[in-house]
Amino acid sequence: MRRALSPKWVQRIPPSVTTRSEMTVPLICGLRASDLKSVGATHTKGFSSLSDECIHGLEGGLCASCFPKAAPEIVPGVATRASRSKSTGRAPSLRSSPSPRTVTLGGPNPTLSAKTATAKPATAKAASTVKPVRSTKSSHDNVGEQRIYHVTHIRNLAGILNSGRLLADASDAWTARPAVDLSSAPQRAARRAALVAGDDSASVACYVPFFLSPNARLWDSLLTEANDPRLSPEAHRSPTYDFVILVSTVKKLLDAQAGAEETVAASVAVTNGDAAGALTRFGAAPETADRMLRSLRADQESQKIREAELLVTESFPFELVTLVGVANDKVRDAVRTILAAAAHKPKVVVYPPWFHAVEETAAP
Repeated sequence: MRRALSPKWVQRIPPSVTTRSEMTVPLICGLRASDLKSVGATHTKGFSSLSDECIHGLEGGLCASCFPKAAPEIVPGVATRASRSKSTGRAPSLRSSPSPRTVTLGGPNPTLSAKTATAKPATAKAASTVKPVRSTKSSHDNVGEQRIYHVTHIRNLAGILNSGRLLADASDAWTARPAVDLSSAPQRAARRAALVAGDDSASVACYVPFFLSPNARLWDSLLTEANDPRLSPEAHRSPTYDFVILVSTVKKLLDAQAGAEETVAASVAVTNGDAAGALTRFGAAPETADRMLRSLRADQESQKIREAELLVTESFPFELVTLVGVANDKVRDAVRTILAAAAHKPKVVVYPPWFHAVEETAAP
């Protein structure tokens, strides 16, 4: 029969040890904290140890697709009861009683003053004349946040970087025409004949065109391979992923023009449709352009913004481009290689929804 060991012989793990400097070090599962450091830092899940960007080209945590926001946790409110003050043995004064308009839940009932008690009740007629409470939210539309989109072929990107700007079709600054023309010859002729602000004004071809939506109808015609006469045969033959979308904002454009020494009065124009269309209306003056842009943004039910254009006279500096949208990773790497020697390197983002046709809803 085995003898039980005396408690004084039982080996126990001490809760702490004393170092040479007489400092007590706590033990975690029998190990010192310094021993835990030798294990090494754990590798975090994700891509931060390999790259600062997700597959869409955005920095960690900024991509809504790769890092969706967690649903807000709804915590049920707990009603708290106000504590009563201790009685002082005296009757409460009417001045110290709470006002009927600021009654605290859980507190004593308010004592009405003589004036309040004798007040006449509101009549039904008076109640019916009460005006409804209107929302105090400002209806101001910050049009500076409006994005503008210029679609071009990836083979045209090197020429844009060499000149440092996007040039209008009728500009005299061209040294070599684009490698791939997206507009057909009849469409270019129509835009050269269309005038922006009436007689003796510049033609549409003197402006750099931008879409106001990534789902613009002309771009959608290219994605659906529709027989649109405005598009060139080269554009129809090119795969969708060979196109890139240069993105900027109205604020970027207006800030750059405000800092320029000379600004043309009709430097920016807004249309409510194809700029070469016979029925298209133009907003060429600053006030009319701003008014038309606000109208297009306000009418969410209309599809006019998909047909509208924003026109910038003569040229558009490439340094105002804030984003380059591409269809896949391969094109993103190719664009980054082209931008490697450029002074301005906008962010290159893979965003497939811009390269898929819009599903049209059936008409009622």
